Amino acid sequence: MSLNLDSAAVAFTFKGGMLPMTVMELSSADPERIRLQLAGKLSQAPAFFQHTPVVLSVEKLNEPHLALERICAVCRDHKLLPVAVRGGTEPVRQSAWALGLGWFPPVEEGRARALESVDRTPVHEVTAEDATRQNEQSDAPALGTRLFRGTVRSGQQVSASEGDLVVIGAVNAGAEVLAAGSIHVYGALRGRALAGIHGNIQAGIYCRELEAELLSVAGNYKRMEDIDSQLLGRPAEVHFTKEQLEIKPLG
Repeated sequence: MSLNLDSAAVAFTFKGGMLPMTVMELSSADPERIRLQLAGKLSQAPAFFQHTPVVLSVEKLNEPHLALERICAVCRDHKLLPVAVRGGTEPVRQSAWALGLGWFPPVEEGRARALESVDRTPVHEVTAEDATRQNEQSDAPALGTRLFRGTVRSGQQVSASEGDLVVIGAVNAGAEVLAAGSIHVYGALRGRALAGIHGNIQAGIYCRELEAELLSVAGNYKRMEDIDSQLLGRPAEVHFTKEQLEIKPLG
């Protein structure tokens, strides 16, 4: 006996996705200290605190029993929405689940899992003929690079899950471009650009005209209000340097 499901009866489907997410890296487990700093941040950038989903990273803390519920309450009081916890001990993981939050392993553990999958990948030996052929094709896009021609319009998302993203055109306000590697925009960048979405801190963002709503490299971000006004409207490049995003003129 076979079971046939009418498409109208299907309530949902599971799909993989790459959603941008702000990580709130905690260096203190004191809810009141967190409250004071959030209040200051709110006065500086009120637009950011508009029901923004955040992942609470507790990897730097050595606290077996966090006041996780109180910390989440402080975040919600400032219009941040905790959706998951990254790192921590087993009690922390259990607390996250009890509060209806997701849990992610620490960054190093996640990278180790990724490296295990890479180690199982067959290795192809490059011959002299291969090298010559590669040199002749050096102008071709690198493996995994996605080339998008045209304007990325408001509400549209364009992503490259395995390599760089090259946009031959503009990225409008309200649009979003994401890449595992670097992002190159041969036009105005007015929307959101998130490079190194899997943690690649070597990734960068390059554009002909910088007007971005948000810039992010490996989860480290800056919003338009954080960008030097002298850089706006000009060619620029963005890199993660010395534990922060560096934005400078291109060229």
